[in-house]
Amino acid sequence: QVQVVESGGGLVQAGGSLRLSCAASGRILSMNSMGWYRQAPGKERELVAVLTGNGFTNYADSVKGRFTISRDNVKNTVYLQMNSLKPEDTAVYVCRAEVAGSLLPYWGQGTQVTVSS
Repeated sequence: QVQVVESGGGLVQAGGSLRLSCAASGRILSMNSMGWYRQAPGKERELVAVLTGNGFTNYADSVKGRFTISRDNVKNTVYLQMNSLKPEDTAVYVCRAEVAGSLLPYWGQGTQVTVSS
């Protein structure tokens, strides 16, 4: 079994920064892609950023230039550095991990990010 746990959310003023972490643990031989999604109240879940196993990144247009995704392959951990936060970034941020050999991805429980204006 694999566990995915996020941390680092909180309340921040507009223009501030937060760093999210997501650690995967358990029966993991290797990780494929790891990424972050978010869901705001009344909205569908959307991709924020993803980092593939071979180092390619993809960002939502709304966060390009402000958010940076990175990972520590030894620790099976992915990070999301969020700068210049805006109120519209307020959402529950959820981590998604693709474990090699697993048919389905693993999701975390999510961490709340609230940006006040």
